[in-house]
Amino acid sequence: MAEKPHMNLVFIGHVDHGKSTSVGRMLADTGNVDAYLIEKYRKMAEETGKATFEFAWVMDSLKEERDRGVTIDVAHKKFNTDKYYFTVIDAPGHRDFVKNMITGTSQADAAVLVVSAVEGPQAQTREHLFLAFTLGVRQLIIGLNKMDAVKWSEEKYNEAKGEVEKLLKLTGYKDVPVIPYSAYTGDNATKRSENMPWYKGPTILEALNNLKEPAKATELPLRLPVQDVYTITGIGTVPVGRVECGVLKPDTKVIFEPSHVVGEVKSIEMHHEQLPQAIPGDNVGFNVRGIAKNDVRRGDVAGPVDNPPTVAKSFKAQVMVLNHPSVITVGYTPVFHCHTMQIACTFVELLAKLDPATGSVKEENPQFLKTGDAAIVRIQPSRPMVIEKAKEFPQLGRFAIRDMGQTVAAGVCLDVEKKVQ
Repeated sequence: MAEKPHMNLVFIGHVDHGKSTSVGRMLADTGNVDAYLIEKYRKMAEETGKATFEFAWVMDSLKEERDRGVTIDVAHKKFNTDKYYFTVIDAPGHRDFVKNMITGTSQADAAVLVVSAVEGPQAQTREHLFLAFTLGVRQLIIGLNKMDAVKWSEEKYNEAKGEVEKLLKLTGYKDVPVIPYSAYTGDNATKRSENMPWYKGPTILEALNNLKEPAKATELPLRLPVQDVYTITGIGTVPVGRVECGVLKPDTKVIFEPSHVVGEVKSIEMHHEQLPQAIPGDNVGFNVRGIAKNDVRRGDVAGPVDNPPTVAKSFKAQVMVLNHPSVITVGYTPVFHCHTMQIACTFVELLAKLDPATGSVKEENPQFLKTGDAAIVRIQPSRPMVIEKAKEFPQLGRFAIRDMGQTVAAGVCLDVEKKVQ
């Protein structure tokens, strides 16, 4: 497993455009899911009146998801190509589940945005595209799915591609392949399609192999946001999380912020195997001596004692308002999602409105912000939280802002006013 470079890949896009089916197809065609399992799901799907859902069910293993035919949680699956070892994060497209989509996307090295060739880009296609960019996913592949449903029409492809390219111009993405394929029939997913001889570009699989290996942030100090904490009999306290940067090693002291407790790392495990060390991208559990289960919680970040994670009293950020029903003014207090932390934060100052295309200042100290605005703001968390400058630690400097059951904005941290311990 470890010989190939590892990449975290997220499939995003509007509900029902075929994300789960695409992932199931990639897993089946690369030999990472047994053919008999797909056959079993196909029979089950037909019996429950959900024909064509067999590939999606590879990912949607929760019973409720099968019944509703939508993806709720973020599922992790693995597959190998000639070049990479991928962990696929299948992010929900359904709007109630966008919170999970943020958690998934903020961990990804690359994204596949799935767009239906039948309907073209929809509201959520746009939302997911802006989110992926703002959350720092710099490598993107666009899959125009359901080409079988438009009878492999080059005209339909060009039409949808034109709409997608208009959206791409509004973000900072460059050189993005737009690939016509059918997740259901498999055309252009892993094998070149005979139904679309007019298309000369890469298949989805080739585009995945063309991705650039992400820079490993091993030279940075350790930052490991905690997802959960377990107490395991005979072992002790075991926090679980993903190494975002730096290296986690046994027999080293780590500090958890903002809980401000110190413990010694005894052992590290991934997929039930002991590791000599954990590097960025590894999802691990690690046993820590000297701390009790209640000392550490989800949202804490572990770092070296001599370079602890930054605890913010307030921070300056650049935000993009994606979708707000009215306006954002000073005093607005929505929930910020940053690494594994969810916390209410207040807009205490609106410093400048920016031109989204160029990044230059359009207006100093605006009175309010509305959908579509990009701005520089000062934010105050309701309790201590760890956030880093995106320049120094991109993985811990990005956040999404949610309110009223939807993502209203996303942003990056520019500067932190540190809390005095």
